[in-house]
Amino acid sequence: MQTIDFNTLGLKDGQRVLDLGCGRGRHVHAMYYAAQCHVVGLDLGFEDVKSTRAGFEQCPDMDPETKRSFSLTVGDALHLPFPDATFDKIVCSEVMEHIPDYKQAIAECERILKPGGTLAISVPRFFPEWICWKLSDDYHNEPGGHVRILRESELKSAVAEKGLNFFYRHWAHGLHSPYWWLKCAFGVKREDVGIVNAYKKFLEWDILQAPLLTRTLEKIAGPLMGKSVVFYFFKGTAGSTT
Repeated sequence: MQTIDFNTLGLKDGQRVLDLGCGRGRHVHAMYYAAQCHVVGLDLGFEDVKSTRAGFEQCPDMDPETKRSFSLTVGDALHLPFPDATFDKIVCSEVMEHIPDYKQAIAECERILKPGGTLAISVPRFFPEWICWKLSDDYHNEPGGHVRILRESELKSAVAEKGLNFFYRHWAHGLHSPYWWLKCAFGVKREDVGIVNAYKKFLEWDILQAPLLTRTLEKIAGPLMGKSVVFYFFKGTAGSTT
């Protein structure tokens, strides 16, 4: 399930790209196969990094002339193990809502991003997320869970304070919000609710098949109730006044 738009990100061959908080690797895998670049996946959880590695092993690169590569590491978003100005692009998808000191994580992103580079951040959208919190404490009140609901203006201001420039926003996963509302209403830890399981199968089918009908519904639902909001920022080059 891809949240970041790689065309807006400006992903190109030859770049060095970081997926910060890569989880099981959905964006690491997608970026690796989208361009001939070097992709780095970093996550705090070792088991997630292992799952990301397994994903590459299950889908090997069949091009013998490939110039793409990847590396994976365990690391802390507050103290990233990379030199200044290392990456052309940074993806940070559904991570900031988990970090108490998220502004320090943003500062680290700015530090390791090259001048002229792009940072994409996605977080749960305020209104759909607020409904989930109202319906269920279990949705967020657990180790490693969501510690805040970020307003769009709050996140944009926090990134701007670090010197990065906002240039685009869109919403994603409009069809996913009803699933999470149902999940929260019936109990996030329950696996025996028929309507919830049926909706989950529908979403899995949609991700794999991407039919025209649901793609059209997604375009309509995204601005209305998209589960995620995605922001894109660029780091000005030396002497830039933008």
